Amino acid sequence: PAPPEFYWLLRHSVVMCLLMHSLVLMTFCFHHAATSCSKSCYCSESDSGGKTVRCSNLQLTEIPQDIPNDTQRIYLDFNLFTTVPTNAFAGLPYLVELDLSHNELSQLEPGAFRGLGSTLQFLDLSSNKLVNFTPEAFEGLRSRANLTNNPWHCDCNLQMAMPHVDLEPASLTGIVCQTSDPEEIGVQGLAFLLAPDIDLCVVMKRTTDVAMLVVMFGWFTMVISYLVYYVRANQEDARRHLEYLKSLPSKQGKSEESSTISTVV
Repeated sequence: PAPPEFYWLLRHSVVMCLLMHSLVLMTFCFHHAATSCSKSCYCSESDSGGKTVRCSNLQLTEIPQDIPNDTQRIYLDFNLFTTVPTNAFAGLPYLVELDLSHNELSQLEPGAFRGLGSTLQFLDLSSNKLVNFTPEAFEGLRSRANLTNNPWHCDCNLQMAMPHVDLEPASLTGIVCQTSDPEEIGVQGLAFLLAPDIDLCVVMKRTTDVAMLVVMFGWFTMVISYLVYYVRANQEDARRHLEYLKSLPSKQGKSEESSTISTVV
C-alpha cells in the first residue's frame, strides 16, 4: 500500500487543480462579459479602430445595457429611442464616437452622457425631435456634435444656457430655430449662434423692469402715505396745543379778578 503522504499529496493536487480550473473559468467568463457583443447588434474589431458595435435600424426603443465596455464606436441610428436616460453610457470608458441620429429623441435627461467627457470625440444627435436644449445633459463633454435637423425652440433659456456648454463651439451652429419666444423676434430658420445681435431675453428683462417699477411705486406710495399721516397727526397735535395756549390768558384773568375781590373783602 502507498504511504499516507502519497494520498495527502494526491488530495492536495486535486484541490489545486480544481481551484485553478475555477479561476480560469471565472477569468474567461469575465472576459467574455466584457468583450462580447450586445444582443441583436453586430460587432467588429480592428487593430486601429478598436471595437465597433452596430445596432442600426433594429427598431430598438431603449438604449442597450449590455454594450461591451471596451467599445470605441457605437451606431444606434435609425431606431425608436425617445429619450436618453441619465448615465446611459457610463460604463464605456473608451468610447470615441456615438451615433444616435435618425431616432425619435425628444428628451435628453441630465447626465445622459456622463462619463464620456474625457474620451468622446464625436456625438451625432441629428434628425431627431429635440425641441428644448438641456445643457445638463452635456456636462463635461468637449466633443464635436451634430445637432442639425431638430425642431429647436429658441428662447431665453437657450440663450442663457449657451455659455455653460463645453461642446465644440462650431457644433452649436447646428441649433437652427424652428420656433422662438418671443415669436416676433424673427429667428425662425436661423442658426442661433450666428445671430449674436438677437436678444431672446428682452421680454424677461422688460418684465423684470416692470416688476421693479411696480415695487418702487409701492414703496413710494407707502412713504407718501406715511408722510401724509405724519403731517396730519402733527397738525392735529399743533391745533390742540394752540387751543390750549389760547385758553391760558382767560384763565389767568379770572384768577387775578378772584384775587382782587378777596383783597377788597
